Amino acid sequence: MPHSPEAHGLGPHVVGLRVVVRRVLPGETGPTGGPAMTDLLGVCTGWGPTTCVVQPESGAAVEIALADIVSGKPVPPRPSARHRVSAVEAQRRALVLWPDLHTEPLGEWLLRRSATETARRANSVLAFEPSGVADDYDRVVAFYQRPIAAVLPDSPEDALFRDRGWVAESHDADTLFQLAGVAQVRRALGSGPSGPAVAEAVVRVQDGLAVARIDDVASGIAAYDRDWVGFRSIEVSPGHRRRGLGLAVMAALLEWGAERGATTAYLQVLGDNTAALALYERLGFGTHHAYRYLTPG
Repeated sequence: MPHSPEAHGLGPHVVGLRVVVRRVLPGETGPTGGPAMTDLLGVCTGWGPTTCVVQPESGAAVEIALADIVSGKPVPPRPSARHRVSAVEAQRRALVLWPDLHTEPLGEWLLRRSATETARRANSVLAFEPSGVADDYDRVVAFYQRPIAAVLPDSPEDALFRDRGWVAESHDADTLFQLAGVAQVRRALGSGPSGPAVAEAVVRVQDGLAVARIDDVASGIAAYDRDWVGFRSIEVSPGHRRRGLGLAVMAALLEWGAERGATTAYLQVLGDNTAALALYERLGFGTHHAYRYLTPG
């Protein structure tokens, strides 16, 4: 028998929210001989005295009699397409930020090494899932002079290396890989610092990377690949900080990416950099995944 929908978390307060509703199909019989029921997932667009309206992701809106509702509840919004990309795929897309990177697959792992860059992202094994290779650990150790592994926190790969005595590579907090929609960031930057600083940000392309500079006081690097634009090395000289120059550099690089068709922006930041995280949140960035670096103890 249908129950009061309010008893299951539904009611006028769910208008505008994504909900799942279990309802009776009047006049139909279920497999066990009782009333037939079905579930509907969508956004509640209306709630009246006797009916509610749910708009599924595709198709026409469905009007449901409140008396036919058996149960229901609000559910979290569906993640955007960019957030449905796996952590491994997001990391692989970001490899374009290091043009001289040498990569070598080790099953599902990826050995990364650069002759010119010292960053850990360019000189570590990307081990976010089981490699599928029997001697994966030994081959990692043999590949690097100073082995470093990038792993997801508390993952089987994290345990695999720690069980062999590996420890955190530094005292840094876990790194956060953050994503945002290019349109949203552009709007946020448009309402931020403006004026001469933005006009002075000059972008030049070198080895496939966009390098933006404001005189000798601020600079940054971006790369574009498959409709994603990523940022790294956004730097401002100590004596010129808190003037919006870093945002001006980002704005120039973002425009460069947007001109090439980028719809998603990404960057990486340490989890304890609260000032940067607050800034990026205002721009629309959210954490896609966290990861950490390990090295032999």
